[in-house]
Amino acid sequence: MEVIAHHAHQIVRVVEASQPSAVRSAARTLADRAGFQETDSYRAGIVATEMATNLVKHSTGGEILLRTVDDPVPQLELIAIDRGPGIADLSAALADGQSTAGSNGTGLGAIRRLSDDFDIHSAIGRGTVVWSRLRPGRVPAGREPFAIAGISVAKSGETECGDAWAVQRRPASVVALVADGLGHGHYAAAAASAAIESLHAETYRGCAPALEAVHNALRHTRGAAAAILELDWSRRVAAFAGVGNVSAALLGHEGVRRQTVSHNGTLGHQATHFREYSYPWDRQGLLIMHSDGLVSHWSLDSYRGLFLRHPAIIAGVLYRDFNRGRDDVTVIVGREQV
Repeated sequence: MEVIAHHAHQIVRVVEASQPSAVRSAARTLADRAGFQETDSYRAGIVATEMATNLVKHSTGGEILLRTVDDPVPQLELIAIDRGPGIADLSAALADGQSTAGSNGTGLGAIRRLSDDFDIHSAIGRGTVVWSRLRPGRVPAGREPFAIAGISVAKSGETECGDAWAVQRRPASVVALVADGLGHGHYAAAAASAAIESLHAETYRGCAPALEAVHNALRHTRGAAAAILELDWSRRVAAFAGVGNVSAALLGHEGVRRQTVSHNGTLGHQATHFREYSYPWDRQGLLIMHSDGLVSHWSLDSYRGLFLRHPAIIAGVLYRDFNRGRDDVTVIVGREQV
């Protein structure tokens, strides 16, 4: 069972009319690297341009997050995030052929039509998050029992993200690992990457022994905080083990929030407790894991309709509104597709 390591997002900040071209170029470069042919690369460029143009026209500035995804086939992911006025009538804005930004394209309707996967959330006075994924040849991705998505972004001024995350899909469960390398930059990224690589070594029986293996694998690095969670939807149980400031929460559809327990320490250096805790899983609930680049007091309670959106949209809102702004940040969100 392969461990899928997820790349950090590339950010292009968009605040003026000249910048959509930079977003288009970045999208097409990533698409080409992922093996997209000319037609699909061009499609990615249109999606990127429409996203960026909307940011210029309808907000005081925003950002486009881009990355390639290899789970389960090569994909290009784009997330547009703004803190603008929001969209009062989403149905009208999504009507194909309507350009919400007065651009040469056809606005949100075109983004939805040209995307292989698409979702959006907008709140008046808070802004909008738009998510798009594209695949070469528009091949279907297949339906996984558990949908999981995330955002991982380097601290401002750094070229490498000191956080990393990975997913391993098993027949009746999914294993997620989030690692936060000590500090920032290259050596933090190396520590986080070593944590992910340790999962490739073998399939561990339980989160605690897997976390201890991560600890041993990090002895040659500066160390990291990390947490491993295995969600078994057949038994409706989530098992968790963590050391350091990587958090996880299980949100029930009726508002119940179960916060997981991590132990103090630094994997690779000072860690003595590798204990696994179990929590009940609500099949209609959400799993949220994050590094300490996200504040601990986040909440979804005041966001109408957000709970039901795609995990990538939820991760985008959390990143936008609860990012500390002075650290690497990673937030992943998952839900069972029932």
